[in-house]
Amino acid sequence: MKKTYINGHIFVGDSEDHFANGMIVENGRIKWIGNDPVPEGETIDLQEQTVLPGLIDCHTHPKYIADALHGVACTPPNVNSIKEMQEALRKSPAYGKGEDVWIEGWGFDETKLAEHRSPNRDDLDAVSTTQPIFIYRSDCHSSVGNSKALELAGIDENTPDPVGGKIERFADGRPTGFMREVAASQLLIRAKSAQSYEGDVQNMVKSSEHYLANGLVAIGEMMGRMKPYTSLKLYQDAIKGGFAPKASIYYVFDEIDPEKGLQPSGDAKLRVAGIKVFMDGSISGETAFNADPYPSGKMGVSLTSKEKLTRAVNMARENKLQLAIHAMGDQAIQTVIDVTKDLDPWLDEMPSVRIEHASLMSDEMFTEIAHSKMKYALVTQPIFFFAEVESYRHYLNAEQFKLAYRVKTMLNSKAMLGLSSDAPCTPWAEPDSPFYSIYAAVTRKAANGDVVNANEAITVPQAVLGYTRDGAKIGGFDDNGTLEAGKAADFVILNKDIFTIPHDKLQTVRVKETWMAGEKVFEN
Repeated sequence: MKKTYINGHIFVGDSEDHFANGMIVENGRIKWIGNDPVPEGETIDLQEQTVLPGLIDCHTHPKYIADALHGVACTPPNVNSIKEMQEALRKSPAYGKGEDVWIEGWGFDETKLAEHRSPNRDDLDAVSTTQPIFIYRSDCHSSVGNSKALELAGIDENTPDPVGGKIERFADGRPTGFMREVAASQLLIRAKSAQSYEGDVQNMVKSSEHYLANGLVAIGEMMGRMKPYTSLKLYQDAIKGGFAPKASIYYVFDEIDPEKGLQPSGDAKLRVAGIKVFMDGSISGETAFNADPYPSGKMGVSLTSKEKLTRAVNMARENKLQLAIHAMGDQAIQTVIDVTKDLDPWLDEMPSVRIEHASLMSDEMFTEIAHSKMKYALVTQPIFFFAEVESYRHYLNAEQFKLAYRVKTMLNSKAMLGLSSDAPCTPWAEPDSPFYSIYAAVTRKAANGDVVNANEAITVPQAVLGYTRDGAKIGGFDDNGTLEAGKAADFVILNKDIFTIPHDKLQTVRVKETWMAGEKVFEN
């Protein structure tokens, strides 16, 4: 079946300024693109609407999002205090559904709450003592549970802290319910995952429209798990149920059996693509590993030694996998560069090493990258400073703050730049809207109007390329990223011209239609 699209404002995506007004699609692929096509097959008039290549979020957490979509957003602008959080949790569809049904929430940041502290088990027990409650902090590293959740996880005053995590406690030794960092949160998540596997599959299937509504045709799952079941199986079964976006999975290094290793597998629809390593935590949680201490005197957390990182590098190299490394603090990023800069890249088509977040980078780091053997990608999230600027102002000194999310410097560096969301790991009600990230990258404005390092602003086409061409190259989505002949006919039609509207309106852009393989899969 052939379709000819005419009268469009089509961003081809192979450069910052290449536009066309027509394209021909055949058998789900772009056959031809250019100006004034001779129609073949069905003719579709785009009526001068703006068309982009299908958007790519190369760093997100779809399993978390699938959970969050049926959970409660504990984020601004709707939840600004623990009292409002309690009220929101009582309005959860899960509330009152029985002792086996977990009430879930996500997105709180204690610095944004009126009480200026994290909720604890007592706060959540005021909502329910019979139903377990689990809420992710905004960074998705830490979490909090009520007494019932702690009981189901077997956590009491005698439970030791897991390696790399901390069970926060009251003065009398009783756990507060706050589980600091991934290793501790996993104790609650494993108890929660005792829910039916089929329920998790259905949540993933239901999340498909969420991605298509945001124009996202391909996603990078950056928290691939081996337990209690493999993420690959979850995605395979979700795809059978109708989950539409293409996906690549990055498995957490700590869960990979070193005897078995991990092999790349799959196809353009679903792939095992890489290994994920955590170097540190988050800035808003005071756990990013910086060279200078926080105002409180804390130094953040170093979750991975040089020796352990080297083991992960070796596994990735031996198995021809991409290595994605979470590093937010300047000391964490420096450690990644120190370990990898003199190594030969092991992948040809994409960067071998991805530095995820790359939140605080100095000029010296960019110089080292420029002179390194390694091929790097820097995958960053402008929505972090958009939604969390108060935390960054509070926890970073003036010199550190100047290093925050240097998107323009990243773009002009030897590394490849990808923009992404890390959703739902930020305190904003629409954490994976590409248009909030594009707005932040272009205006450098935060949600509260604060301007963050204005000299690091990029242009709209450059930001769009971070979600299309460059996101595809970094994530290995070879069929996507541009609307060139031979590529998949995956594209979005916008409700506004993103290239001409005032920059202060960029966050109001929305997807009107999403098409995959030449078929309309979403319409607003």
